[in-house]
Amino acid sequence: MLDNRAQLPPEIARRRTFAIISHPDAGKTTLTEKFLLFGGAIQMAGQVRAKGEARRTRSDFMKLEQERGISVSASAMSFDYREFRFNLVDTPGHSDFSEDTYRTLTAVDAAIMVIDGAKGVESQTRKLFEVCRLRDLPILTFCNKMDRESRDTFEIIDEIQENLAIDVSPASWPIGMGREFVGCYDILHDRLELMDRADRNRVAESIKIDGLDDPKLAEHVPAELLAKLREELEMARALLPAFDREAFLNGSMTPIWFGSAINSFGVKELMDGIGEYGPVPQIQKASERGILPEEQAVTGFVFKVQANMDPKHRDRVAFVRLASGHFERGMKLLHVRSKKPMAVSNPVLFLAADRELAEEAWAGDIIGIPNHGQLRIGDALTEGETLRFTGIPSFAPELLQGVRAGDPMKAKHLEKALMQFAEEGAAKVFKPMIGSGFIVGVVGALQFDVLASRIEQEYQLPVRFEGSQFTSARWVSGPKASLEKFINVNKGHIGYDHDGDVVFLTRLQWDIDRVQRDYPDLRLTATKEMMV
Repeated sequence: MLDNRAQLPPEIARRRTFAIISHPDAGKTTLTEKFLLFGGAIQMAGQVRAKGEARRTRSDFMKLEQERGISVSASAMSFDYREFRFNLVDTPGHSDFSEDTYRTLTAVDAAIMVIDGAKGVESQTRKLFEVCRLRDLPILTFCNKMDRESRDTFEIIDEIQENLAIDVSPASWPIGMGREFVGCYDILHDRLELMDRADRNRVAESIKIDGLDDPKLAEHVPAELLAKLREELEMARALLPAFDREAFLNGSMTPIWFGSAINSFGVKELMDGIGEYGPVPQIQKASERGILPEEQAVTGFVFKVQANMDPKHRDRVAFVRLASGHFERGMKLLHVRSKKPMAVSNPVLFLAADRELAEEAWAGDIIGIPNHGQLRIGDALTEGETLRFTGIPSFAPELLQGVRAGDPMKAKHLEKALMQFAEEGAAKVFKPMIGSGFIVGVVGALQFDVLASRIEQEYQLPVRFEGSQFTSARWVSGPKASLEKFINVNKGHIGYDHDGDVVFLTRLQWDIDRVQRDYPDLRLTATKEMMV
């Protein structure tokens, strides 16, 4: 990680691009809010389910998210904190949207894992953690909700170490818990951090301490809690590894902070941690070569497309992670897949639901490029070089349903809406070779509700999903002659995705095994790299 490369330009070196991952309800959206609050991007943090439109959470702007109180679409936010520029990518915590989250993780350099102090490591956290593992992403852990009854600190740390097979080094240590929770001891800076319960939006008070024997501690911490803190810290120092930045950067160790996001407590320390120890923009992998952030030429890739962010304008915004260079508004970039130049005249930076025109951006930044469907997930933009970024996955859907428009005269409108969602990566849309209609495939059942709700809102088109005879889909590739023979024999099972690629639809694993036996030169895959 820390090798002898040339020094990064200061603008790139101050960037920290990261995502927050967690199980639903661990407090991720609240933490995002507080980040924006401390970054000065918003004045008052909105409660996720607070009354009144004015206090709706700033980062959840789709109507369905506001109704259900969950974050569905990963939104990106940029803000300054101290000398750093943070690019925070919010990920959907709900397991039904894991695919969107997987792709988001290809665009960041680190991740913050939020854990609920009472529940520890939950299933979805484990799944997302595995993705970070595949990419060796450095992970910072935040144990939230310490102001409620939570589990023993050592127990939480043990569970993370055992379940996720990663070393855990405490960056702070909680003093008391639940009603007794008074704050934390900041191990990395020998400071006492006290929580203010009266004002949730106030930054906690911090008292510089000279080690654990400092008499000042007794003025702020009740005697029995202080005795317990000293005992626990002694054990922690003996049993747990000290923080090692190298091990953190290569993904084998995670520092853990304790706090309560809703009370704005522990958040600042976590932000300082990202700034001080977090990785600068990293080398991005393309199939031709690794792309260094300090290169002069601008390159970037699309990791997410969101349609209709502004329902009045039917726009589609492609979220682009800049991999190298210094981008300026109005630049002409080559859209590698179509080999056409593209003038980027109105790129946007996101400050939660507000956007502003980006006059410039640097490697590590995430910008939105409004377009009418030219840009898709996986597309590369460069100053002329033909590059293909690797590792942006597309997964085979686990649930398939047929879809029909409530009004048969509007079938064309439905096709347009479905194609838009397919390009956005919100669903897979297959057109069967025989018969009319479309088959929509998703990773989790909740996505059908979201699609129906969005098609109705954005296209004024009521739709209904109905059972399909198929339950799984596999992409088929191989020599042209075998592929044609295979398609002719299996017409009733063939569909095409929105890129025109051949898909084999079936109900039985037996069918998939049979094809592999009868057509050894064809490949059936459950994922398709989103490549140009």
